[in-house]
Amino acid sequence: MAAAKKHCSKAGGVRFSEEPPAATAPSHVHFDEKLHDSVVMVIPEDDGNFMVKVGFLKTQHRYEIVFTLPEVPALGKDVCPAPVPNPHLRITDIKPAPEGGLKVTCEYMAQQEGVLCEEVLLLSETNEDVCVRVKVHARVMAEDHRPPFTWQSHHHLLHQRRHAAKDPQRQWIRPGLK
Repeated sequence: MAAAKKHCSKAGGVRFSEEPPAATAPSHVHFDEKLHDSVVMVIPEDDGNFMVKVGFLKTQHRYEIVFTLPEVPALGKDVCPAPVPNPHLRITDIKPAPEGGLKVTCEYMAQQEGVLCEEVLLLSETNEDVCVRVKVHARVMAEDHRPPFTWQSHHHLLHQRRHAAKDPQRQWIRPGLK
């Protein structure tokens, strides 16, 4: 029996933000771009929206997620994020991709364990009736759990001590140091 399979593209990656961490910022994680475990899957849905699967993430970490959406003619060339606040996911950049479509950069803050779905809306600046919903799916695990198949593909740059959250100075340590 041949099952119909939705077309999905593997474009983009997950990595830490280039900005230096602020005193109140959570830890950052870097996924090695040479490895395939950090690949982001973009899956078009039947209704014209998109689902983005980013794989395994850890709680209390901030991630930069970069992916390319296929071209959506109804959106046009001028696209912006909807001004709907989302404390866990925000779009930091949208620009045309060299190969066509849109290159979207967003920041994701993993707060709790579980299979999580966060949404953002992309709006057309030329046609106010057109919007595209992007759902970002992530499997978020506690810091002390090893996600399957991805443990060797990333490393922690900084880790926040749990008791330091109450300290306004926020003590930061490098992994392996106590």
